[in-house]
Amino acid sequence: MMETTQSQLLDDLDHQMVQALLIDGRAAFSKIAAVLGVSDQTLIRRYRRLRTAGLLRVVGLPVGHRVGLLESWLRVQCTPDAAVAVADALARRPDISWVTLNSGGTEVNCVTRARTREDRDALLLHKLPRTQRVTAVTAHTVLKVFIGGPSRWLGLDRLTEQQVAALERPGQPGRGQVQLDETDLVLLAELARDGRTACAELARATGLSESTARRRMEHLQDVGALFFDVEIDPALLGYPTQATLWATVAPADLAAAGAALAAHPGVPFAAAVTGSANLVAVVLCRDTEELYEFLTGRLGSMPAIQHVELTPVIRTVKRAGLLTDGHRLVDPAD
Repeated sequence: MMETTQSQLLDDLDHQMVQALLIDGRAAFSKIAAVLGVSDQTLIRRYRRLRTAGLLRVVGLPVGHRVGLLESWLRVQCTPDAAVAVADALARRPDISWVTLNSGGTEVNCVTRARTREDRDALLLHKLPRTQRVTAVTAHTVLKVFIGGPSRWLGLDRLTEQQVAALERPGQPGRGQVQLDETDLVLLAELARDGRTACAELARATGLSESTARRRMEHLQDVGALFFDVEIDPALLGYPTQATLWATVAPADLAAAGAALAAHPGVPFAAAVTGSANLVAVVLCRDTEELYEFLTGRLGSMPAIQHVELTPVIRTVKRAGLLTDGHRLVDPAD
């Protein structure tokens, strides 16, 4: 992975724009500009520059448990000469996201999002075990997400409480599963490529009128089936050091431990999972010294954590929906 130079880091206005898009990825640039106190054109130029360079993209993603997806975190052990090829192959599957190379390049981590148990089992029981030079596969079913997905990362705090409130969408998502039809699936596929796709383009893809396509998208948001995320290399935000945390916690303490991790600004994702290591988290730090402080300070102050394994991420191959090339985001269809 190419190194991040100082000139590639984003400035304060870029940080504010990214945080605003994390709050509402579909907000009009005129609204965001007014909240940030800059002109529309200034903000549009900033966004287009980063978007064109492949450094930032808004993506619309389904909320797994709300639409019936079976989500698992996989740890795939490989021989050293095979890990990159296995990671690249997994990254090109549409049902797999967040593909990383860990542990000196011998372990691939990824998240599967299968629509049926048959699809999930075909990958876990047949395809991966038969892949040459894959030595072991461990699957952890995601039980509860403490932060990640619709829950925003707390690491960006460039906006005031008033600015955040001005950008937040009203309403509380319901509970239970949402049934998607073929039109919804087409709509989600378009938004997964670009979450800011114009409603006119969504209408052409779905065969709906522009107003109906807009209402359909907003309905999926309102019921908690769809959220918008910002794909960007954390290194560009000043967090070049990334690691995956596996922790073993007594069941009675799992909810509290997960909530404590979720409250830390260096943790964009934390979830309860099945397995002896029943808590997984992604940790972002400015350097290895800060990672050490996280390990000895934050984790050291949590007596409920009985065992910890921290594996460095040496390369991110795919984020939520897009492949990566250095810091650039690449659509698999390109």
